[in-house]
Amino acid sequence: MSYILALDAGTTSSRAVLFDKKGKVRGISQIPFQQFFPQPGWVEHDPMDILATQITAMREVMSENGLGPADIAGIGITNQRETTVLWNRTTGMPYGNAIVWQCRRTTEIVEQICGDEAVRERIKAITGLVPDAYFSASKIKWMMDNIEGLKEDARAGEVLFGTIDCWLVYNLTGGRVHATDCTNASRTMLFNIHEGSWDPWLCGLFDVPLSMLPEVRPSSGDFGTTAQRIPAAESALSTESDAFGEGSAFVFLPSGIPISGVAGDQQSALFGHCCTRVGEAKTTYGTGCFMLMHTGSEAIESHTNMVTTIAASEPNVDHLEYALEGSVFMGGALVQWLRDQMGLLRTAQESERVALSVDDTAGVYIVPAFTGLGAPYWDSNARGAIYGLTRGATRAHIVRAGLEAIAYQVNDILSNMAQDAGIPIDSMSVD
Repeated sequence: MSYILALDAGTTSSRAVLFDKKGKVRGISQIPFQQFFPQPGWVEHDPMDILATQITAMREVMSENGLGPADIAGIGITNQRETTVLWNRTTGMPYGNAIVWQCRRTTEIVEQICGDEAVRERIKAITGLVPDAYFSASKIKWMMDNIEGLKEDARAGEVLFGTIDCWLVYNLTGGRVHATDCTNASRTMLFNIHEGSWDPWLCGLFDVPLSMLPEVRPSSGDFGTTAQRIPAAESALSTESDAFGEGSAFVFLPSGIPISGVAGDQQSALFGHCCTRVGEAKTTYGTGCFMLMHTGSEAIESHTNMVTTIAASEPNVDHLEYALEGSVFMGGALVQWLRDQMGLLRTAQESERVALSVDDTAGVYIVPAFTGLGAPYWDSNARGAIYGLTRGATRAHIVRAGLEAIAYQVNDILSNMAQDAGIPIDSMSVD
């Protein structure tokens, strides 16, 4: 058993990365999946697409290296975090598409439930989070209120909730394990980050039955072993779903591999950069931009609209550890928009050359509030804008303004986080 298999369930693709015992990458498979935008501000994924692409990537990277289940010491899962899936306990089938962390459809729900300042402060004290549509709680309530029959099934104990890690674990283990880890649980706005447990008051506030919530385990805990039987796949095959015909990823799943670690993508990156001591920070430039700073065993309360979250811990740590986090919703997604929607770039890589072809932005600024603004503003109603346009503004100026907008957002978080922690951040790891 010489290899570790990392499954990265991202926002736009599923990846499987194979590492040998020395930590060297031996293979990578990456498969994109479709994004759905049914209304302005809405973002969805098909959970079955995520499952199919993740298992296909897993099988590909093993096959390319001639490996079987006996060669894999363990699987680690990292994932887009707040994205919400509800599925049936008996059939394993999801109740419609997943609501993605970027989706803003539940803004009114949050405003109605959390409009009272005392309620907002209590939520922040329990969860460390600023009440927002970003997190899972309001997404669950929206699905309960808008999907026919779901609320009745939930009351009968037939509905399970999970973030993407939980959805994968449930299916990879043949439905035997319904569990998440503490880092993902801390992003739901239903979890008490101080006690390490689901909070009954919050569940009542958002009308979420406790029966649908997964067991919460340590990030480096035991999440079962893979099984050939995949509940959602069997149900899909029985209904002749196009996605799961003969020859699909679900005809065979390598079984018997331990799932030995789970952590939300940003906490995984913090841990992966070895930022395990107080004051060490990292920024990940992905779909969004996410900056985390480790604060040790102290859950520091933010006074600048950062969030307090649980950090992934080493196996021998017997207490919860924490981090401050600032979230920017549009990072790489802004470059993607410049390329795909605006047609200003052929490739994302081209953005550097185009931006450097001019000395500055000629006064052009982009406010990338396509799905609202995250930290430190938390303005769900803000929308994107381009300012400072003149007849002299060119494609290059707009592209450069897009890249600079990412830097401005990260700098906002950097300065506010240092203020909260009361210590300067002298260096920052980046990926």
